[in-house]
Amino acid sequence: MRVAFVCVQNAGRSQMATAFAERERADRGVGDEVEILTGGTQPAEHVHEGVVASMRRVGIDVSDRTPREVSPDELQSADYVVTMGCAAADVCPATWGG
Repeated sequence: MRVAFVCVQNAGRSQMATAFAERERADRGVGDEVEILTGGTQPAEHVHEGVVASMRRVGIDVSDRTPREVSPDELQSADYVVTMGCAAADVCPATWGG
């Protein structure tokens, strides 16, 4: 199964959701069964500092992550696409038919 967590900048909520999903996947021992993808339509240069600090408080280090661009093909190949923080119709990945 492939799950994608996406937003516009891939620097906040989608990074947090991805990190929590990765931790859950590891805790459940389903690493071979669940692929997790994250990305954005207009990626930022770095993960927001507030996100890094918040995640550190719950024991997850995202300081080494870099926002990345996601493609329509990647979203269409996902079984589930979770979009967040989208208000701009022209850049929101929710309109890409994942």
